Amino acid sequence: MSDRLFIFDTTLRDGEQVPGCQLNTVEKIQVAKALEGLGVDVIEAGFPVSSPGDFNSVVEISKAVTWPTICALTRAVENDIKVAAEALKYAKHGRIHTGIGTSDYHIKYKFNSTREEIIERAVSAVKYAKKFVEDVQFYAEDAGRTDNEYLARVIEAVIKAGATVVNIPDTTGYCLPDEFGGKIRFLKENVKGIDNVTIATHCHNDLGMATANTISGILNGARQAEVTINGIGERAGNTSLEEVAMIFKSHHDLNIETNINTQKIYGISRMVSSLMNMPVQPNKAIVGRNAFAHSSGIHQDGVLKNRESYEIIDPKDVGIDENSIVLTARSGRAALKHRLHILGVELDKEKLDKAYSDFLKLADRKKDINDDDILMLVGKDRSANARIAIDYLQVTSGIGMRPVASIGLNIAGEKFEAAASGNGPVDAAINAVKQIIHRKMTVQEFLIQAITKGSDDVGKVHITVSYEGVHYYGFSANTDIVAASVEAFIDAINKFIV
Repeated sequence: MSDRLFIFDTTLRDGEQVPGCQLNTVEKIQVAKALEGLGVDVIEAGFPVSSPGDFNSVVEISKAVTWPTICALTRAVENDIKVAAEALKYAKHGRIHTGIGTSDYHIKYKFNSTREEIIERAVSAVKYAKKFVEDVQFYAEDAGRTDNEYLARVIEAVIKAGATVVNIPDTTGYCLPDEFGGKIRFLKENVKGIDNVTIATHCHNDLGMATANTISGILNGARQAEVTINGIGERAGNTSLEEVAMIFKSHHDLNIETNINTQKIYGISRMVSSLMNMPVQPNKAIVGRNAFAHSSGIHQDGVLKNRESYEIIDPKDVGIDENSIVLTARSGRAALKHRLHILGVELDKEKLDKAYSDFLKLADRKKDINDDDILMLVGKDRSANARIAIDYLQVTSGIGMRPVASIGLNIAGEKFEAAASGNGPVDAAINAVKQIIHRKMTVQEFLIQAITKGSDDVGKVHITVSYEGVHYYGFSANTDIVAASVEAFIDAINKFIV
């Protein structure tokens, strides 16, 4: 008999805390429904007390999703818990996720408290949450750096108070795999009532060990893995859903099964990457564009003779169709619609027509159209109704001359024009925008990334603009890198211009 591992996805909560990756409610619902189709058991939909937007997202996701448990995060604060319960009122299966820091670092410096007071607050929070829902999950924040004996006391107390799931996070990503696995084993062996609840892992990737620590925890008795799509999350990220799912699919001898439909992994990976404007690194395990690429002659020869010579995973098992339709300027709407479907994107006729028109323009400029190109085209549609839009952009630059840019902007239906020079074509274009939009704003970060190697490739630009002490994040993609840079700058400005 195989053991069942429950998959708890926190892409919409911990994953969305990445700067510049915030989603609106409609986009969150789109991801939540894709997670439901993927087979995720629990969706952590947000932190309701943190903002009206988060509260509303939990409400709407609860209405939109049918069978997965919908979870809402709180601190060990009564008002947090009350607000979370209100947000979960439409959930078919609701769970409140409450907790408190248990390491000496948190107790002394964050709470200025004592170990005994922390246990009292933990117990009180769980008991209060039980008044609203039956399913209560408790997290011992920074459990990775918490003394095992004290952690056992905390966990035993919250189980007695009614917790149904106990979450043991390696919040700082500090633990070594044998250390984290040993911590789970210690709790299994020393906490009264531990066999009546589910032990969860929540590991961060600060030292690159999130997945290793998660697997070690599971092999030592944990039966819920807290993960995110593409491993996104605070700082260096969280444990990747796709890595955990494929590890147990590949290692049948471990006799641990998940409910994940692995053939949908690639599609939801690209969907999250596109919606959150967060590229997947090429060498990312399972879903990176090089995950099944072989450049070494020896490897190529081996794979051609027998795929298993160098591939332990069949690409089709994660939704990558080796014989997928290649898109060119001669491809029709049906081919584009088919490829978008594989990537997890569904468009109505009007949006498909717009995407196809943009696709043809790109295909005329670029020889090879890949999945990232297509998703960039679709993603740009989301900013179509922005307050500020570019009417035209013309830049003159070269060796031995000072770059000059002229630009026309449409701001809420009113036309503006300006020209400026700069240290380079991008600087000149941004200076021209600043001549029209008179705000004291500063470009804090400017990142250009090409998807593939060709000079005709789509360039992706991420930009951070500081305005009145707040950072705003802009994004765009274009075969013209100057145009992409200005579009990204405008995208950031649209987020603070009212």
